[in-house]
Amino acid sequence: MPWVPELFSAPALQRVKEKQRRDELVSMPYFDGLMAGEPDALVESFTGEPELYDPVRGRIRGARAFEAFVTETSAWLRQRNVSVEDVERVVAERHGFEELVLHLDGETGRLDLPVAIVAEKSDGLIDELRIYSSSWPLTGRHANRPPLLQPDPELRESDVVGQYQRALAAGDVDAIVAAFEPDGYAREPAGGAHVHSGRDGLRAFYERLFSNGGGIPLEHCALIDDGRSCALEYNVVRWGKTELPPEAGVAVYVRGETGKLAAARIYDDADPPLGVGS
Repeated sequence: MPWVPELFSAPALQRVKEKQRRDELVSMPYFDGLMAGEPDALVESFTGEPELYDPVRGRIRGARAFEAFVTETSAWLRQRNVSVEDVERVVAERHGFEELVLHLDGETGRLDLPVAIVAEKSDGLIDELRIYSSSWPLTGRHANRPPLLQPDPELRESDVVGQYQRALAAGDVDAIVAAFEPDGYAREPAGGAHVHSGRDGLRAFYERLFSNGGGIPLEHCALIDDGRSCALEYNVVRWGKTELPPEAGVAVYVRGETGKLAAARIYDDADPPLGVGS
């Protein structure tokens, strides 16, 4: 997910197979495709005009704009000496998502940038890509991002994911910690050291998040769920007692062996009120 592997040359496919230690590729990963130097394969992976939403460049539509974006992004990736760590990938018939961490050169050394990509698909090709990440690791600032999707009032998450969402909206620390496996963890958008694990780590993290006088209700927009992992696209609209302009994000939840959460990984650029941190 997301690029169609059959559209790439044999050498490009072989490089990715060797990197992933696989004999076959169901899909060409997002950043591997960008760096393959084969823009025609990227364009032809779309059902029609290329369309994606990038955290920095915003909406990109049309072959010419897309090819310029690919050229610029590929140059940036090489300039920053980027290596890609795959985290999670779910590929379904009509949609899929991919998680990864970019390890790259910053002004003061190497840094980690978590990224999530969501793809809408039809007939095996891409209709639209939505990329999520925070600007905090790169700039030390938030770049609040307008909604990419409208809320779906009929959307309901099941089992532990629904439990987590209800606790998050209510600001219920006990309920949210109870939704995790004993060794489960939550990762903030900044990634790197911003990982909170175990009962004590999770409790301290969510107590800090809820320190602005309440929970964090989300507008739920779209859900991809394969039974083990799910990606929930949302808009942040309020943080405790502070109303916020709607801001786009996605979170990935991974269920553990007992059905509780083994991981919650967050990808948005919301600016927490009262200096709650990134």
